[in-house]
Amino acid sequence: MGTSIFDLSPDRTAETVDVADLHLVETLREGSETAYEELLLRFQQPVYALALRLLDDQGEACDVVQEVFLKVFRNVGSFRGQSTLKTWIYRITVNEAHNARRWFFRHRRAEVELDKNPEESRNWKEIIPDRGRSPFEEAFNSEQHIMIEAALKRINPIFREAVALRDISDLAYEEIAEILGVSLGTVKSRILRGREALREELVGSLQAGAAPRLVAKTAE
Repeated sequence: MGTSIFDLSPDRTAETVDVADLHLVETLREGSETAYEELLLRFQQPVYALALRLLDDQGEACDVVQEVFLKVFRNVGSFRGQSTLKTWIYRITVNEAHNARRWFFRHRRAEVELDKNPEESRNWKEIIPDRGRSPFEEAFNSEQHIMIEAALKRINPIFREAVALRDISDLAYEEIAEILGVSLGTVKSRILRGREALREELVGSLQAGAAPRLVAKTAE
C-alpha cells in the first residue's frame, strides 16, 4: 500500500545494506557497463523527482541528476556500506540541490537590479507539475495532487526537503538524519513544522469538502 504525504505513522525504520547493493557497488568499481545501467535504472528517476521537489525547476533538476551520478561514479570506491546505497545517493542529491540553490540566489541577486518587476523574475518559485507516478500520486486525485505539490513548493526549503524525504521518498527518520547531516530530533522537528506549514498552505487553497483529513501526529 502506498504511503501518503499525510500518513504520519512512525513505523518505518532505517534499512541495512543488503547483499544486492554491495554486489552492485563491487561491480561498479570494476567498471561494469551492466552495473551502471542497473544503477541508473534504480535511482535516476527517484533522484530527479527529489531534486525537482527541492528546486522547483526542471532544468536545474536535470543538472543536479547529472552531477549526482558523476559523483557516484567517481566516488563509488569510497562507499563502505555504513549506510544504504540509497541513503548515500540521496545525501549527494540533497547536497547538490543545496549547491544549485545557493548558485541561483547568488546570481539572481546580481541580475534582479536589471528587472523592472523583480517579483516576476523569481522563476524558481513557478509551479511545475511532476508527471512521474508514485504512491503519493495514487493517494490523491489529479487536482488535489497539483494543489499539494504547489503548496509544498511554497514552504521553507529546509522543511520541504525533510517532508519530501519522509512522506514522498518514504525514508526512515534515521536515514533522513544521515542524509541531511543533522540529529534525529532536528529531523522530527523539521518534518512536524513542514507538515504544519503545508497544512496551513492547503487550508487556503482546498475547499473544506475536498480537503484531505489533516490530523496532526507526533513524529516518533
